[in-house]
Amino acid sequence: MGFLVYVIFSLFHTLVGFAHSRNLPQSLTTSILDVTDSIQTTQTVFGTRAFDQQKRNFSSKYPFTIQLHSRLSLQKPSHGDYKTLTLARLERDSLRVRSLTTRLDLALRGIAQSDLEPVDTNDGLVFGAEDLQGPVVSGTSEGSGEYFSRVGIGEPPSPVYMVLDTGSDVSWLQCAPCADCYQQADPIFEPTSSASYSPLSCETTQCKSLDVSECHNGTCLYEVSYGDGSYTVGDFVTETVTMGSASVNNVAIGCGHNNEGLFIGAAGLLGLGGGSLSFSSQLNASSFSYCLVDRDSDSASTLEFHTPLPPNAVTAPLHRNAQLDTFYYLGMTGLSVGGELLSVPESSFKIDDSGNGGIIIDSGTAVTRLQTDTYNSLRDAFVKGTRDLPSAEGVALFDTCYDLSSRTSVEVPTVAFHFPEGKVLPLPAKNYLIPVDSEGTFCFAFAPTASALSIIGNVQQQGTRVGFDLSNSLVGFSPNRC
Repeated sequence: MGFLVYVIFSLFHTLVGFAHSRNLPQSLTTSILDVTDSIQTTQTVFGTRAFDQQKRNFSSKYPFTIQLHSRLSLQKPSHGDYKTLTLARLERDSLRVRSLTTRLDLALRGIAQSDLEPVDTNDGLVFGAEDLQGPVVSGTSEGSGEYFSRVGIGEPPSPVYMVLDTGSDVSWLQCAPCADCYQQADPIFEPTSSASYSPLSCETTQCKSLDVSECHNGTCLYEVSYGDGSYTVGDFVTETVTMGSASVNNVAIGCGHNNEGLFIGAAGLLGLGGGSLSFSSQLNASSFSYCLVDRDSDSASTLEFHTPLPPNAVTAPLHRNAQLDTFYYLGMTGLSVGGELLSVPESSFKIDDSGNGGIIIDSGTAVTRLQTDTYNSLRDAFVKGTRDLPSAEGVALFDTCYDLSSRTSVEVPTVAFHFPEGKVLPLPAKNYLIPVDSEGTFCFAFAPTASALSIIGNVQQQGTRVGFDLSNSLVGFSPNRC
């Protein structure tokens, strides 16, 4: 009798396993990487392009929709080769991650940014609902993983590129007169040329919502620092912002007269975080979405507001951290490689009672960071499934690399994100096995972090429309919807 029960039990599990394998989509088990195409793309980055052809056009026929571009569309890369570009990009990305984790750490320790030492400018000067869309561009050619939107500031609107950033709230741009401004693709914004420019007083809600502010002759001064040494200081004002065919009046933004950091090319930053001063919050947007083009592409996609999630979107719960309302946390349950779930506890992706941990999705971070134990499990499973591929030495923060110079394409295990209610997002191979030079070296594009905070970066988001349904607290992923 016991043997019969054992046989039935074994047969049941065999049939269940067979049904599971039979019903498992091919995209969840293996993915094909076009090696030749990826290498060719790294070579064309340094080719001749019309870098300024699209620069003067920021309008769209759709209201509240603007284009998103890569920095490659702004200026030709100054690096000598693709590996040098990759190393600069990874160094910049590490600074970005340090900035985000530092900000969270300060919030958890109850230290307001206003308690920190103010930026020393060394100059002795005091400075005075309908659909909305725009373009999104890749920002990797100057060693940055950021993407850019073309928007109009002021009345009449002056078109400028601004960094798209879901990891911060305050929007700002460089303004004349400049005590210290970095190089940007467009002329510095001139406040005196705008009829809609209006300084905010110190008693306004917007001024009081700033982390760091001061009052000078009754007007509000702001300061934002990013933890990586970048900062902006100037007047906090309201301006008209034009996106697509629509304009939004009285948007609180920073008019920076003293700015320093790794924003080269863009005029400033468009904050899309979850705080009250972010552009999306000031719009009272029920939702917004973006689609990020490939990091080495000079094509464009869109940033859109007030557009619902597509019916077929893979959705995940959107969570907030009571200690810091800027970041967008995902409800995530696990990871799989080649269709097999990793034995990683779900708690690895959850915010604990103190506000630590969890996993956020961020447009400004390039490479996805995972807690070390989680990363090790993911990497080991991927290495196990790629034993037939020739290995190569690690590059910077990448410890798992391959020499694919003799291959035209390879089949690799699919990496997938898992969310509640059985929702699964399989990633295309090019979103986790990326070239780091033009010679055929490819690396597994995840990295460990000593922080409890995990981050889904933009390399893993490429080619997927990421939608934030703020009204229903959902994040939606729609592959191939750029």
